[in-house]
Parts: sequence; structure tokens; C-alpha cells
Amino acid sequence: MAVKVLVVDDSGFFRRRVSEILSADPTIQVVGTATNGREAIDQAQALKPDVITMDYEMPMMDGITAVRHIMQRCPTPVLMFSSLTHEGARVTLDALDAGAVDYLPKNFEDISRNPEKVKQLLCEKVHTISRSNRRFGSYASPAPVSPPAAASTPHATASSLGASAPAPVRNAAPARAVAPAAASASSPAPKRKPYKLVAIGTSTGGPVALQRVLTQLPASFPAPIVLIQHMPAAFTKAFAERLDKLCKISVKEAEDGDVLRPGLALLAPGGKQMMVDGRGTVKILPGDERLNYKPCVDITFGSAAKSYGDKVLSVVLTGMGADGREGARLLKQGGSTVWAQDEASCVIYGMPMAIVKANLADAVYSLDEIGKHLVEACV
Repeated sequence: MAVKVLVVDDSGFFRRRVSEILSADPTIQVVGTATNGREAIDQAQALKPDVITMDYEMPMMDGITAVRHIMQRCPTPVLMFSSLTHEGARVTLDALDAGAVDYLPKNFEDISRNPEKVKQLLCEKVHTISRSNRRFGSYASPAPVSPPAAASTPHATASSLGASAPAPVRNAAPARAVAPAAASASSPAPKRKPYKLVAIGTSTGGPVALQRVLTQLPASFPAPIVLIQHMPAAFTKAFAERLDKLCKISVKEAEDGDVLRPGLALLAPGGKQMMVDGRGTVKILPGDERLNYKPCVDITFGSAAKSYGDKVLSVVLTGMGADGREGARLLKQGGSTVWAQDEASCVIYGMPMAIVKANLADAVYSLDEIGKHLVEACV
């Protein structure tokens, strides 16, 4: 059965182009379009699409407000279009907090110059998020929002996505309504150990998942932390700043030569690779074009295995693909600990599933358990 998509954008050109790209795939059906957030809410309820592609800046109602309403009324996976700027990153992170599943850069030049690449990427994203847990309404609604109002956002040109955004809504990540796990699937509480490093890898769904985990950690958390989130270069600095404001621990985008220390989380910069050494120093390397992911969880996990032996606690959170599996294998061979997020609390059960299927997981925990178990495990 074809994946039904609703395309939302105030630019006629962009609506037509996205619709054409998606309609060229026989397994995708564009069931409707909308020119603003209010129309998007009405169309989402009437057409019940499997996926919605959403612009941010539109007349009548912006995309973030529309996402919040949609998640309350008819939870549907939303793919946001974003500009590759610091402001665009901030807007995108607000959209993910509001309930969007994933995002793509909104780049008209790429659509003109690389139509096949854009088509492949867009269609892959649509298919992936159509299978996400969010399509089943398994997330509780975000904080209540007022009914749709009259025009409040000025009309924007097609190229000005993210030019102006509302102030971030802190702690607005939709809470997961997780069904009780079967007793056989539940992992026991972790054993305490003097870990020298906590390493967390994630992809789709990761920004909200990391926020949920890291905000549970106290400022006195005793181990250094490294974070590997699949994210564009323009986004990681804004994401680190956001986490730093929300968390009791400190969070920053990693730089070459940074020193690991307790209570500090270093986020791998987008487009590059992050490694750690036995002296507690971070090395930032150029992104290798031969690698699919920049940053790559396997690269950081592998360097941690080499440098810290059995003193690493690694966690693989929600994300598509299998990045992290081979790095986790090296960690396990060295005696370190590997946790995976459970299927019920993942947006995309890909990366954690790869860990579980390879029999590498020492424990499988729900998203809401991971933060408190990190506190319990680290001496």
C-alpha cells in the first residue's frame, strides 16, 4: 500500500516540486497540499495521511504551531524542511520538540542541480518516518495549545525559512506513553562501576531522546560524556547550546583538544568525526567521504574501546540503520557495557535493534529509564 503524504508549504513552486518528486515514486501517493498551518491541521484530520512534509514559516499559522495541534488531534509523522543555518537549526529543534519526527534541508539549488539525489533522499525519509512509532499515536500530546488564530505570522518568501522564529518552548518534547513492558523483556537495574566514559549514539529521534536522558543527570554526574548525533554541521552548535541551557550538566559542541571531565557532555560536531584517547583528550577529524555518517557512532565507540578498555558505558538510542553496532562490538570485546533503548520508546527502532539482534546489549531500557540508570550505574 502506498504511503499517503500531505505536502504543506506556502511556496507554490516548492509544493509542486515536492509533490512531483514524491508522486514519481509508485509507492508514495500525495493525497493533498496545504499553504499554511491552519490548512495543514484541517487537511491532516480530513485526509489522515501517513506522513506530512511541513515548512516552518507560513502565513496564518507557522509550521511549529501546526505540528503541536496535529500531535494533539491526529498524531502523524511530520518531516520538517529547514534552512542550513544556526537560526534554521534552532527552529528545527523547536519543531522536533513540538513533535516532528525528522527534517531535511530546504535547498532550492540542490533540487535544481541534483534532482535524483534529492528524490532518493526525500523518498527514503518519507518511507522511514512512515514506519515510525509516532504514526500509531504512541506519544502523549504536547502541552495544550490555543485554537488556531487569525493571521499572526507574516508571509515569507520561499527562501527565508527560519528567518524569524518564536522563542523556544522549553521542555516541550512530547512525553511518550509507553505500554508496560513484558516482564521477560525488562532488564534489571544496572550494577555500579567506576566508568571513565559514557558514550551515547543516536540518529532519527535523537535530539528529543538526548534531551530526555541528559536532563535527568545531576550537575555532579561523575563521568565524562560524549554524544554522537547524526546531524548537519550547521546544527550541532545550536543543539549543544540548547542542551546546555536545559541540563544541569554542561554541554558543548566538541572541539579538537577538548579535555573530558565529569559533568561535561561533548557533542560531536556535524560533518566531522570525533575520537577520544587514553589521556582524556578529544580529537576532531575531517569527515571521511567514504563513511555514510559524519559524525559516526562506530568511530567514536571504537576509539573509546581502544582507549578505555572495560571502563566505558555506551548507550545506543533511537535511529535508523545500524551505526554503532560495530563500535559496540569492540566495546564488548574489551569488557565494556552496552545498553540499548527499547523498541516501544524509540521513534525509529533501527540502531538499537541492530545492537539487540547482534546480542551486544547488556541491558535494554525504555527512554525514561536510561537517565536514572546512568546515575545509578556511575560511581
